[in-house]
Formats: sequence, C-alpha cells, structure tokens
Amino acid sequence: MDALELFRRIGLALAIGLLFGVERGWQMRETPSGARVAGVRTFALSGLLGGFCGWLSLSAGPVLPGLIFAGFAALIVVSYRAAARRDGDLGITTEIALMLAFTLGAASALGEMALAAAGGVAAVALLALKATLHRWVERLRQFELIAAIELAVLSVVMLPLLPDRGFGPFSALNPYALWWAVVLVAGLSFFGHVAIRVAGARLGVLITGVLGGLASSTATTLAFARLARADAALAPVLAVGAVLAGSVTFLRMLVLASAFNGALAQALAAPLGVMAAAGFAGALVLRLAFSRGADRHPDTPETENPLELATALKFAVFLAVVAVGTAYLNQWFGAAGVYLAAALSGVGDVDAVTISIARMTGDDLATGAAAGAVVLAVSVNSAVKAGVALVAGGARIGLRVAAVYAAVLAAGAATLWLV
Repeated sequence: MDALELFRRIGLALAIGLLFGVERGWQMRETPSGARVAGVRTFALSGLLGGFCGWLSLSAGPVLPGLIFAGFAALIVVSYRAAARRDGDLGITTEIALMLAFTLGAASALGEMALAAAGGVAAVALLALKATLHRWVERLRQFELIAAIELAVLSVVMLPLLPDRGFGPFSALNPYALWWAVVLVAGLSFFGHVAIRVAGARLGVLITGVLGGLASSTATTLAFARLARADAALAPVLAVGAVLAGSVTFLRMLVLASAFNGALAQALAAPLGVMAAAGFAGALVLRLAFSRGADRHPDTPETENPLELATALKFAVFLAVVAVGTAYLNQWFGAAGVYLAAALSGVGDVDAVTISIARMTGDDLATGAAAGAVVLAVSVNSAVKAGVALVAGGARIGLRVAAVYAAVLAAGAATLWLV
C-alpha cells in the first residue's frame, strides 16, 4: 500500500469519527464539557485510533489491534459506570457510538472504505433521528406491531422455503411467485397504512402510490380500494395514489422492454411515454380537485387490519387462475394467439407478458405487432385496475380512477395509431 492510499484510508477514519462527534456534540451541547462521556475530539480520536489499529493489523496481525480494542472498550465501561452513578442515566447510545466509530475507522484502514463511509452515515442518521424514531414508536399501536411481525413471517420465513419452479398444467403454477404476490399485496396494504399514519393522508398515499407502481400497480390499487371502502372520505386522495401507481407502471414496462429488446423499446417509447404522461396529468388534476375540498377529509383512516391478508390470498388465487388460462391459450393458438395471450396476461400481470414478447420480437414476431401486443396488455391491465377500484373500493374512488384511465387508453391508442 502506497503512502497516498494510506492517507486516504486514515483520513476517512478521522472523518467518520468527526461526523459522529459533531452529531453527539450537538445533541449534548447544553451539557458541561467535563460532564460529557465524549465530545467531538474524543470521537475523532476514536475513529483515528481505529484507523491505525486497522493499519497495524495488516502488518502485525490481529492480536495487537485486538488488545487495543479491548482496552478501549474497558475504558468506555469505566467511563459509563462513573457517568451512570453521577447522573443516573443508563443509556449507552454514546458508548456504542464510540465503539462503532473505532470499528468503522478500522474497516476503512483495511480497505473497506465505501462500506465504512456508508455505515458511518447510516449510524449518524439514526442518532440524529432520535426524536422522530421515538415519536413513531409512541404512535405505534399493538395491532400494527402484530401485523408487522406477521408480514415478516410471510416474507422472511415462509417465502424462501417455497420452490421456485412450475407445477400443474404447463408448469404454470409457481408456488414462490404466487406467495410473492401474497407478500406483495399484504406488504403494500401495510405500507400504505403506515405511510398514511406517519406522513398523513395526502403525502403518505402519494409516496405509496409511486413505490407501489414500481412493484405492482394492481396490488397497490387493490390495497387503496380496500382503504377507500373502510373510509370513504379518503377515496379522493386514494384515487390519486392509484393513478400514480398505474402511471409508474408504463415507465416500468418501458425499462423492462429495453432490457430485453432495444428495438421493441424504441417502438414502445412513444405510446407508453404518452400514456404515462397522461396518467401523471390525470393524477395532478385529481390532486388539485382534492385540495379544494381537503378540509372535509380526515388525516388518517381507522382500520384494525392493515395487513389485509385475506385479500392478499384471494389475489394469489386470481393470479393462479390467470396463469393457467394463459398457458392453455398459448398451447392452443401458438404465435397467432399472441394478442389474445397478451390481453389475458394483462388481466393479472404485465411484466411477464412484456418480457415474453420482448424475447419473441425479431425472430417469431414483428416489432410493430409486438408493440401492439404490449400496449394491449397494459390497456387491459389498466381497465382491470379501474374495475378493481370500482368493485373493491366503491364509486367514489372507482369513477375517478376509471375516468383517468379512459383518457390514458385513448391517448395510448391514438399515439400507437399515429406512429
């Protein structure tokens, strides 16, 4: 390692310590300097000490740096005991931050500079958000905590255990993919509930709509429709979120097409781009209309079932039926049934049909026909989402979503015909 590289690594270790020290110093700015466990200089020196220990381990091995760290930790323990006896404060946040500054400094010296810098920034962000995090925990209700645990079990424990391969007719039923749909619908419903509770009805729904569109706009629409059914007063702003999710879907499909077939992406750029623009414009119109009557709406929906697990299971069954039906149609009609398969696939999922058509384009399917099939799939999917909003959420959300999607489909059809 040359001298310049060593200076870079040790410099980052010092910078990480300073970053910790500035945040801790600001938090304890009203505490007399002699009463503080550690301040800016102590944190900076801790990061620097960790950096030099990491450098020593490269040549002297891990024993000496390990002994230094043990002595450093013992010193922190002694300081903590004295402070706890004097002030009665049993919190160990500052002490853990000192040890973390040392550790990240060592990691920087060992060459893990990007990871050390990211860890330092993340840790300081957590320290700075103390009041916000405490406020969130205070607002958390028991059934929300239980729902979060259930979602973790569904996604982290059960999902990895399922086989990721096809079963049944034409191997169309994939247990992993179907359960992923359950997790997605339940997770979006829970995230929407939390976002609305934390950020308020307006901002929380907008954030959920955009992020939901990146995952599944159909699932997002279903989750919002259920919320609108539970509290009809929220229907106008939930309609904005549903339309935003659908508009993001057009852009997501364009990205998928470009990843598998550049020529198809070029053919889809105009119709999907216009449809996305029309959707965002419609969401803006709905948002402005909602703002004029915002005083009539509550900030948060009251629901005791933020996970909506039963709805998520029904959605998975629906996807399974669509998957099997599409497989049969492909088998019966072959290439001539591409449009029919696209329309049927659009009922449940547009990602799969977009990727399949992109792979076929050029060899078995003309680019123009492929673009038409993809636009047909997303058009059917948009119509289905309008129906989901109307049936699951009622007229107050359904009619708003349907009106925007009607304009979106007209804009897409006109663009495709002109191009």
